[in-house]
Amino acid sequence: MLHRATWKKAEKLKSRKRIERVFREGKSFSVFPYKLVFLVSPAGGAGGEKGAPVQAGFGAASRNFKKAVDRNRIKRLSREAYRLQKGPLLEQLARKGLSMAVFFVFIGKELPDYPTVSAKIGVALQKLLKETA
Repeated sequence: MLHRATWKKAEKLKSRKRIERVFREGKSFSVFPYKLVFLVSPAGGAGGEKGAPVQAGFGAASRNFKKAVDRNRIKRLSREAYRLQKGPLLEQLARKGLSMAVFFVFIGKELPDYPTVSAKIGVALQKLLKETA
């Protein structure tokens, strides 16, 4: 299955209830400077909304980055790196009939550059692949 590198509305983790559920019931791991919290559920069940196999959300702490401009930049870089590298995760979840909600929290203290973000998101997605294997 060929995958287009897009990030549709259905793939965005926006529901407050679902985000709270991910943080309450989900598993987590760290790939510095990110902490990932994720929740895997059967596709079509309570987890998979609108048919998207993965819903992703991104955040950066205002405690570490006082300016909204900096927080928004971190989230924008993170979303772009995720968008370009999510293909294998989508395919594996579709094959297994699962859906996932994942939230990337940037816990670093310094403003990152894109190559760093891209590399770390790649490592994090590989780790997620292993978790769902």
